[in-house]
Amino acid sequence: MEALTAPTGTQAIDRAATILTYVLEGEGKMTVGALSDAVNLPKSTTSRLVGALERHGLLQRDADDGSLQAGPAIDAYVRRARIDPQLSEIAQDVLESVASVTGETTTLSVPTSRGVDQIGQAEGAYILGSTNWMGRTVPFHASAVGKAMLAFGAIALPSGALEQLTPKTLTIRADLVRDLEATRQRGYGISIEEIEPGLIAIGAPIRGADRRVIAGIAIAGPSMRITPDRYSQIGELLVRSAAELEARISHQHLEEGAA
Repeated sequence: MEALTAPTGTQAIDRAATILTYVLEGEGKMTVGALSDAVNLPKSTTSRLVGALERHGLLQRDADDGSLQAGPAIDAYVRRARIDPQLSEIAQDVLESVASVTGETTTLSVPTSRGVDQIGQAEGAYILGSTNWMGRTVPFHASAVGKAMLAFGAIALPSGALEQLTPKTLTIRADLVRDLEATRQRGYGISIEEIEPGLIAIGAPIRGADRRVIAGIAIAGPSMRITPDRYSQIGELLVRSAAELEARISHQHLEEGAA
């Protein structure tokens, strides 16, 4: 005879799937409390299931008001299916322009549940310090463009211990929070020997047509060339380049909407 109630594991999966579907298909902003009422579950149960979905990158909370939205794993899937190929194509000449002006390798990156993935690259003028970043995933907290994504709400700061890649990687949360605030104020992130010893990176966020951060543009090179007196000049160049790409993305979005 068929069981009258689903096993605990199956029931938890069903509840989590219901919560995920409700957030993805719902209109307007949804908090955990409102979601609890909507799916008729205790707030403690809803919060626990939302936490599990967050840990797997399926949901995330808005940095400003805590409302729930699609997480980086879902965003990454959508980008791979619809945006990434176009984004890489429309960004290539901008990457090459930045690489030409700075002399450093320039990359285009997107946020995923694992960290920052590099999907485009233009080589700099120098052999020394040149790195192939394509296909490489870097933790958000150690990456310049990852810090920009964190600071501007592309993804929430993951819970748990922060991986230390070098002695200068920021692994104390209070230090990282201060760094992210500085990133928001200047408009771009800086990673000073936090990914590799001697490597400096600077990165700016790129927003989609809905003004959410969907990607980032960055340069990376050795500290002997990217000295502190160049940080603001390069950062402002990246912010301008990001704005140019945002205009192209919005134009592409309008064309697709009119098609």
